Amino acid sequence: MDLFRHLRYFLVVAEELHFGRAAEVLGIAQPPLSQAMRRLERDLGVTLFDRLPRGTTLTTAGEVLADQARQLLAAEQRMRTLMRAVRDGAIGTLRAGVLPGTPAPVLGELLDRLSDQTPGLDVDLQELTTAEQLDSLAAARLDVGVVEHPVDLVDLHCGRVVRTPLGVVLPRVSPLARAAEVDLAELAGQGLVIFPRATAPDWYDRILAAAGERGFPAARIRHARSPQMLCALVVAGHGVALERQATVRREPRVVWRPLAGAPLWQEVSAVWPRQAPHPAAARFAALATQLLSGPPAATTAPGPETPAPWSVVFDVARGARGRSAVAGAPGGTPQ
Repeated sequence: MDLFRHLRYFLVVAEELHFGRAAEVLGIAQPPLSQAMRRLERDLGVTLFDRLPRGTTLTTAGEVLADQARQLLAAEQRMRTLMRAVRDGAIGTLRAGVLPGTPAPVLGELLDRLSDQTPGLDVDLQELTTAEQLDSLAAARLDVGVVEHPVDLVDLHCGRVVRTPLGVVLPRVSPLARAAEVDLAELAGQGLVIFPRATAPDWYDRILAAAGERGFPAARIRHARSPQMLCALVVAGHGVALERQATVRREPRVVWRPLAGAPLWQEVSAVWPRQAPHPAAARFAALATQLLSGPPAATTAPGPETPAPWSVVFDVARGARGRSAVAGAPGGTPQ
């Protein structure tokens, strides 16, 4: 017996106290309604109606059931609404990965917008490298992640790819810092400061291969996991770095110059499982992509007269949303 359907029928009869009128309200014939009430009475082991020649009244059991049925059906509706919210990703927990060094304004804006769109969703944001995120997605410890390409997408959905040109990070005192752009071949003989290969192996290999093909086989390699370490090694003369401008924007002791011909582009996107994806994964991916994109990247380097990096930090602190988006490309060294 469909208990909830029978209880809904019962409440209509209890309201109308007339089987004919109740059948009209329900849009069914009277005999099936009468049979349904008889079955409900048999199932509960009580008489719910006094069927009198002059009308129908509720028994004591019927009056008690009417109150309980209203509460039960209201609870059923709340449960269905809750399950729809879970299905649609409006509540629950979303385990999301972001790359180390992603700027705080980007993360704050991302969480704020997700909260506005889905107030009941709890976002468990985890700072993980590309390799760590891919492992966690495969092991179902993560629902969605923001990773650097190239990656294996066989079992993953991929959101829109955000492309950002890499330039060269130089000590501010370097003679090349006076140039508008730098050819990779001009870096020959210098060392390279780069993220550890284990964090994003394919991207690491692509950078070294592209640099070598264009006349910059690194004389030596030093590894840095954070923007701070990267800048410190560059300033100390251990090498130059091939990075995005946003990575070193706040460090006044180094300069960033674009590479001639723009030979290297970082590609970042959100990815999530194809099988049984979290309902909110695609929403997170769209928002993350939007915030990481920012305005179009400049194709020429800022000249020597460009304001110092701390002016950008000041603008972000004032809450200028447009400037926050500029600083919002995925920060830190590639992971």
